[in-house]
Amino acid sequence: MAGLEERSHVLTVPTRGKGFVNFTRAVAAWLESIRAQGGLLTVFVTHTSASLTIQENADPNVRVDLLDALERLAPEDHPYVHHEEGPDDMPSHIKSMLTSVSLSIPVREGAMTLGIWQGVYLIEHRTSPNKRQVVLSYIGRVGE
Repeated sequence: MAGLEERSHVLTVPTRGKGFVNFTRAVAAWLESIRAQGGLLTVFVTHTSASLTIQENADPNVRVDLLDALERLAPEDHPYVHHEEGPDDMPSHIKSMLTSVSLSIPVREGAMTLGIWQGVYLIEHRTSPNKRQVVLSYIGRVGE
């Protein structure tokens, strides 16, 4: 299609161990830096023990309850066959499979079309802090 351009970028998202990391502002800043106008943004995490979600950013108790639910679905004390990388590794793989490793977000008038209470989060499933790589890919119109 005429007038469409592609841009990509890799963000490094530091984590403190298990939990949600809101990186909405970093994504919005990148979209602004490339002068995105309207198109589609794909967000992809390049790890098998972390995942992505769009979730409520108003009440932090939502994220506490979500982490609790994931812990119940894939507990560390289960006798997994794969255990060479520690007791949190296999549950982390399960949690990333149950959630998402990629997101598609429409962009209109230079901004992600998120709802008022929504934010873009990386979910760290491992106990230790990490630096996670997140690939941003935008296809759409850009400003001059």
